[in-house]
Amino acid sequence: MALRDKEAQDLARGLPLMQRAGQAAAEWVAQTIAPPAQVLALAGPGNNGGDALVAAYLLLSMGFQVTVVMPLLTTHPPLDAQEALANWRALGQPTCATLPEKKPDLVIDGLFGIGLSRPLAEPFQSLIDAVNTWHTNVLALDLASGIDAETGFTLGRPIKATQTIAFIAPCHAFRVPNAQPFLGQCRVASLNI
Repeated sequence: MALRDKEAQDLARGLPLMQRAGQAAAEWVAQTIAPPAQVLALAGPGNNGGDALVAAYLLLSMGFQVTVVMPLLTTHPPLDAQEALANWRALGQPTCATLPEKKPDLVIDGLFGIGLSRPLAEPFQSLIDAVNTWHTNVLALDLASGIDAETGFTLGRPIKATQTIAFIAPCHAFRVPNAQPFLGQCRVASLNI
């Protein structure tokens, strides 16, 4: 877990941080497009993926058509992310390993966020490349996947977000010019912390 996430959980005194992040993302989507629009949630192996899964099941309950793509299942995901995945599956919803053929109205980038510190590997790089060819709305959670949160440098070919929602506070990469073309419009959701 990133130090910032741990500090936020301590500040929240055990309140469900992932639920707050997913709800903030779902609310942003609902302000941007209307149901029954198609939403694709890209869920990575960590907490960022859990945030995307929470947003996915909240959007499904709002009447959106939601597909979740998890290109790689990890054997030991964080507990909150495990719970988010279990909640998604409890709704009878599957996860896919590959992208759908039809371009969605909006993509939620929950692949890595602030947790990436090494170059993008497969299958993530190919998936990001394919999403970038769609030229559709992309909401990045915390940070566009493929950007190093500490330096703002690219770690491969990052996803090109049209919007980025930082949870609690923006990371250093938000202030680095190299990262700007991948972030789109940026906003902060304080999550009431």
